[in-house]
Amino acid sequence: MNTALSYASLPEIETELLVILAVDTQTAKGADVKPQPELLTSNEAVKAAAAAVLASGEFKASANETLLLHAPAELKAKRLLIVGLGKKAKATVHGVRSAAGTAVRFSKPRGIRELVFALPETELVATGAAARAAVEGGFLGDYDPDTYRSDRKDLSVKSFTVAAPGADQMAVQAGFGEGVIVGESQTFTRTLVNEPGNKLTPTILGQRAAAMAAEVGLACEVHSTAKLAELKMGAFLGVAQGSAEPPALIVLRYEPEGVKDGPLLALVGKGITFDTGGISIKPAEKMELMKYDMAGAAAMLGAMRAIALLRPKVRVLAIVCSAENMPDGKAYKPGDVVTAMSGKTIDVINTDAEGRLVLADGITYARQLGATHLIDAATLTGAVVVALGTHNAGTFSNDDETYAKFQAALATSGEKFWRLPLGEEYADQIKSDIADIKNTGGRHGGAITAAEFLHTFAEDAPWIHLDIAGLAWIEDSRPYVAKGPSGFAVRSILEWVRSY
Repeated sequence: MNTALSYASLPEIETELLVILAVDTQTAKGADVKPQPELLTSNEAVKAAAAAVLASGEFKASANETLLLHAPAELKAKRLLIVGLGKKAKATVHGVRSAAGTAVRFSKPRGIRELVFALPETELVATGAAARAAVEGGFLGDYDPDTYRSDRKDLSVKSFTVAAPGADQMAVQAGFGEGVIVGESQTFTRTLVNEPGNKLTPTILGQRAAAMAAEVGLACEVHSTAKLAELKMGAFLGVAQGSAEPPALIVLRYEPEGVKDGPLLALVGKGITFDTGGISIKPAEKMELMKYDMAGAAAMLGAMRAIALLRPKVRVLAIVCSAENMPDGKAYKPGDVVTAMSGKTIDVINTDAEGRLVLADGITYARQLGATHLIDAATLTGAVVVALGTHNAGTFSNDDETYAKFQAALATSGEKFWRLPLGEEYADQIKSDIADIKNTGGRHGGAITAAEFLHTFAEDAPWIHLDIAGLAWIEDSRPYVAKGPSGFAVRSILEWVRSY
């Protein structure tokens, strides 16, 4: 999708589709109270073109509600699309992101291949932030997961222009540039997550990561079984040993010029390219979705792409632990004891709790490489979905100061996380009779005991764990995004890194 900026007067813009945002200014409540939609533009010609239909009451300006006008009077645009942001008091930059995605998804099935998205003229949304959100939303809306359909039709929007007449051009340009990088990086993540397990093995994931690293200037190493054995990554190897596909240990480094000391941030991603559950095999229903069990790794790779292009002044290390979890005759079994890279012994209670095993060795390796702060991302537990549904991802941390930076990052990313507790009482649930620790703690508090397992390996290093199982894959299409891979957590990880 080609992106561009325009500062031209809105009536003078020639385009297939001009998009204007609207809010409901009605503050009264009651069954008989009608919405009062208002366009977020000061341009009188645009207001006049939409005045009659807004007065009719058929458009309420609800969030992501759309209204299309053909041949709008006094405008050079062929069509005018009005997209709602909801109540004016609740309008935010995140609503702008969704509205841009809605406009793109509205355009695609109608054969509209180019559109102009006018930034809202309102004090509720900073202009630069709105420009960034608009471009991010454009990329979010344009992606479709139908990669391998033989009858696939290219419905992509070819041109997405952000219009900002009268705005601070420096602020708009900066936000727009960031939005392009973040939007493309999130698309990169979604593309990886969408790949079937036979098209994206651990080896191929390593190749895709290396190609991306070469493109944006990151240092990259990709290792396999011999290196894991050399590093004594017994937990990671235990998961991988049941598959004919070799594992991949992917290490990316970002080192900005002139920065030789200070924090070294480590991003650790779970990269299980297909998860059958192993010997503790999963039910057949929806097992095909387990191709997305590498979404945590993909989020880290997407974040690293954006980091390399946005160039924050902090050193960053990414470690992806990738394997298949398969029920072969050589597969690890319930009751086995494996020795992690840290030297801790692990009692395998359930082979479907494999993500925490590969992450344990990834976290230990990050610390060995000098990481001062850690963040991991994984589609780790179904328990977090039971607890939080598909509206918030779970997050955990052993350090309030580190977590405060992440919490602040969410104001920019717009992604929803809910902090869940850690504690000795949960750590007690994963004590083993035969080994140092067991890899599950039973049904109760399953997301928390999984986090406590990882905490064992992070120890006292400032650490954040993101359990994104409920948000990495969208089950049903939304007005602003297709069903399938979401690219969730890329923006939040990026902003956490930039906070340093």
